[in-house]
Amino acid sequence: MTGDPRVSPPHLGGERETLRAFLDYHRTTLAMKCEGLDDEQLRERSMPPSTLSLLGLVRHMAEVERAWFRRVFEDGDAPMVWSDKVDFQAAYDASRSTRAEAFAAWEAEVENSRRIEREAASLDVAGYQPRWEQEVSLRMVMVHVLLEYGRHNGHADFLREGVDGTVGA
Repeated sequence: MTGDPRVSPPHLGGERETLRAFLDYHRTTLAMKCEGLDDEQLRERSMPPSTLSLLGLVRHMAEVERAWFRRVFEDGDAPMVWSDKVDFQAAYDASRSTRAEAFAAWEAEVENSRRIEREAASLDVAGYQPRWEQEVSLRMVMVHVLLEYGRHNGHADFLREGVDGTVGA
């Protein structure tokens, strides 16, 4: 990994600015963990029988972004990226995936999520979570997705170290 391109979240920012900055910080962290690796390295699995890999995490986070922003605030019937049903596990199997494919999907979903957040009048805007059959606020969605990134970036730390020994942010 080269220099750190992440922008630190504000120490005294408002709620929305802080949530937005932390999400972008974690999105950039995931991309950093994959930096400099080829497709084969990105597909290296953690340990049998798990299908968990860095590329699988990128694919999974594309699904998370879609499920929590697009499906909640725009189209509850939008199909998932890598499964015919809402199956987040399907994304983890990156055995036939490529960096180009996975990152294109993830980056498109991130941009869509950013647009939805920017266009929302406030964090109190509610959308409908079809899996829960309940309304949820944009605030809840942003916190949930932030927690997903935090969890999976921890996995990415170990996966990257296993691939080539690289540790750190």
